[in-house]
Amino acid sequence: MKIKCIIIDDEQLAINVIESHLKKFTDVEIINTFNQPLKAYSSLEKEKIDVLFIDINMPQMNGLTFIENLNYKPLIVITTAYREYAVRSYELNILDYLVKPIPFNRFLKTMNKIYQQVYLNSENQHTHLRQEPHIFLKVNKKLIKINLNDILYIESLKDYIKLITNVGDHLVHKSLTAITDELPESSFIRIHRSYTISINKIEAIEGNTVEIASRKIPIGRNYLKITRDRILNTPEEEN
Repeated sequence: MKIKCIIIDDEQLAINVIESHLKKFTDVEIINTFNQPLKAYSSLEKEKIDVLFIDINMPQMNGLTFIENLNYKPLIVITTAYREYAVRSYELNILDYLVKPIPFNRFLKTMNKIYQQVYLNSENQHTHLRQEPHIFLKVNKKLIKINLNDILYIESLKDYIKLITNVGDHLVHKSLTAITDELPESSFIRIHRSYTISINKIEAIEGNTVEIASRKIPIGRNYLKITRDRILNTPEEEN
């Protein structure tokens, strides 16, 4: 099954941009697009969707009012040219807030949030999709699907990161902070300014290093306490 989406925006150009971004993902289906929010209600009543992309300033009805009046709420992504509605929109428990124009790299981060919600949350009430948890990363102008369970660790290389996986390595133009934020905290932890690791892939711990796939990775001084707390449940000893 695919992730089902609806787009609501009174500007056709804005709809076209989101459609173009979504079509890069093979497991996403655009159910419908609407220039008028009131016309979208009947579609939402007929078929439950997984993700709603919606503008705020529209004729007939404000996007936030539309969200407040939904009988059920899918994952919601706000797409707007205005930043000032961010606080109020998050009170409605939206997934993300995208400010136009929306570059693909920023949109990709939103999609990875969607994948985590859809595939990792077993109690998700919006869908029954069952696929391997994964993220998409842009590698050499191509979107590469990376299964989270395949990731061993990630190394920072200045403006790039190197993903070391069970099935090969990938060099990605992205910061270590950005990729770490997109990964589930329950499975990944940053242990050094240059390394984020998969907790489940740790084979051994010796001193201030962890061993993954026979590679010893240092634990940074500033990360030592949180690493011990998370991995060993052992606080750092005081001198």
